[in-house]
Parts: sequence; C-alpha cells; structure tokens
Amino acid sequence: MDNVFYDGTKILSLKDINGNKPEIYLVTGTRTAGKTTYFNRLVFNRFVKKKEKFIVLVRFSYQMDDIEDKFFKDIRELFFPWFTMTSEPMVGGKFRELFVQPNDQEELKEACGYAIAINDAGLVKEYSHLFTDASCFVFDEFQSVDNKYCHDEVKKFRSIHTSIARGKGKQVRYVPVYMMSNAVSVLNPYFAGLGISKRLDDKTKYLKGNGFVLEVTNNENAKQAIKSSAFNTAWEDQTVTEHEAENVYLNDNSSFVEKMIGNSRYLCTLKYNNKEFAIRMYEDEGIIYCDNRADLTFPTKFCVTTADHGINYVMLKNNDFFFAKLRYFFKMGCFRFRDLSCKEAIIDTLAYK
Repeated sequence: MDNVFYDGTKILSLKDINGNKPEIYLVTGTRTAGKTTYFNRLVFNRFVKKKEKFIVLVRFSYQMDDIEDKFFKDIRELFFPWFTMTSEPMVGGKFRELFVQPNDQEELKEACGYAIAINDAGLVKEYSHLFTDASCFVFDEFQSVDNKYCHDEVKKFRSIHTSIARGKGKQVRYVPVYMMSNAVSVLNPYFAGLGISKRLDDKTKYLKGNGFVLEVTNNENAKQAIKSSAFNTAWEDQTVTEHEAENVYLNDNSSFVEKMIGNSRYLCTLKYNNKEFAIRMYEDEGIIYCDNRADLTFPTKFCVTTADHGINYVMLKNNDFFFAKLRYFFKMGCFRFRDLSCKEAIIDTLAYK
C-alpha cells in the first residue's frame, strides 16, 4: 500500500502491558488516512490465503443493509478487482453471511464471513454455533460521531465476543478484534470500559493495557489533504476541519487544565473514589469548573459509584437533568479542571458506560 496511507504493521507487532499478545486492537485518529481500508484488506487477505473467516460488526441491524459494499467496495477497487462479494440473510435476516467468488464464476462462490449487529447480542448467544468458524472481528466507527450507542453497548459487545470465542471445542479461543474510528470523544464507552479515557493525552501515540493496544494516528498527508480541500476552506467555522485534520477530539480536549479566578457559583460537591470535588459555575465565562476545594457544608452532594454512596449523597446518574447539563458543557469544551485528578474524576463520571 502507498505509504501516504495508514499502515497497521506496528500496532500488530505490539504486546499488551503484560507482554502478552493483545486480543483488542484499537486505532483512532485522522480521517481519510486509510485505517478501515487497511484492516478490511487484512482480514480479507487472510481468508484468501488461509480460508480464515471474519465477522463484520455493526452497531444496529439496519446498518447491515448493503454490508458487502460497505466492507468490500473500496478494497475491491484497490486490491481485489477479480473478486465479487455478495451477502445472504441468516436466521430470518437477523444476520448476514458474506460470500465471495472470482468474477463471473458462480460455481466457485464460497462463504468468507458474517455481519452481525451488537444490539442483537442475545440472538448471537442463541445462534453462536453458526459463527464458530470465524477467526476475527472488524468493527469500524467504534466511536459514534453523534453519540448514538446501543443500550449497554460494551456489555453486549463483550457478550458477543464471549459467545463466539467459545467455539471449536474450546471454552475460550483467541479471536482478535480490530476496531477503527476517527477521534470523536474520550467519553466513548470503549475508552471508558478499557480505562483509556483517563490515561489518554495529546502526546499519546501508542497505549497498552490488559489485553489491548491503542494507536492514535496522525497522518500528515491526510491532514494536509483535508485542510487544503476547497470545500473545507470555504467555511468560517473550522471546528470540524480541525477535528478531522489535526486529530483533535471534536467533543473534548486535553488542554483544559488551568486555575480559574474570579467570582463563581457553587453548584455541588462530587464524591469520586472517596475524594470530594467542587463543581462551580463561572457564569461570565460560561465555564463549569472542577477543583479539589469542596465545601462539605453545601447541601447538594452527588456521588459517582455505589462505593461512594453514603448519607446526604445522591447518585449523580439518577439526576438526569444535571448529569445531561454537565455532559453538554463537556462536549462544548466549556469545562476546566484545577489539576489532572479533577479532570480524571469528571471524565470517569461523564463517560458512557
């Protein structure tokens, strides 16, 4: 592949934080850099050479419409013009089976993979025997640009992997997951579930954890192509262009740690990991501020987890209006933090889980 596009060789060579082979590979960063193309080509090539089938994960069942084109069209034009891919419904259309054949050679048609929706995790468990010959997953756009995730998405995602990884006579087998997306928000449920949200900063290139590795890409060629396009330069508001080109998170930024002065209004006390934090509103600046100088006499007190629950503390997520307000200010870049511990508390509090 031309080296102006993404190359996943490095991340595939990495071990996790324990020195073991990862089972989850996450790649996020610059738009149009070729992340999806690279991993779709990778898993299809493995089928061509080794007959290893793959699973294409989507979030909702309607996203399986024309899944063969979504997965194969680009890589066919670039690398596999002699192949044609089709799909057929399985289990009354709940899943799709993918087939490939050399062009115009129907007699050589063979199954190469499957498409399933995360929201159908219960059905996957029931019909898991249909997918025991799959050797890996690909999941594009694991960060949702509009924050539309399945209910309990990570729980369902993990259930699907467990259901399929127990096949071929093994209680657990190695089934890697390749996950790609543009940079959207550190509050996404996968970063939260893997503990990435509170570890990620603007200098991160590779991040290792228990069973996973993360790569943050910043392709210079893709960046310049986005910035110089006539369409993107036409707009006065360059927020979206910066998000796509500079790898800046659209909904948050790592540079909001600062000390604020002036008049503020105390909103509440937040208890997180047995520590109290103050949530204040600087109305002239339109900023919500978190610091570690809590006023324990203030009557409005929230906690994040049941471990912090106690007398006079209410679970924050039970207060939908206030919780939504805090998340809105975060997404708009209107949160500031006294130090990194304050930032960690807010990110972990507001993350989608």
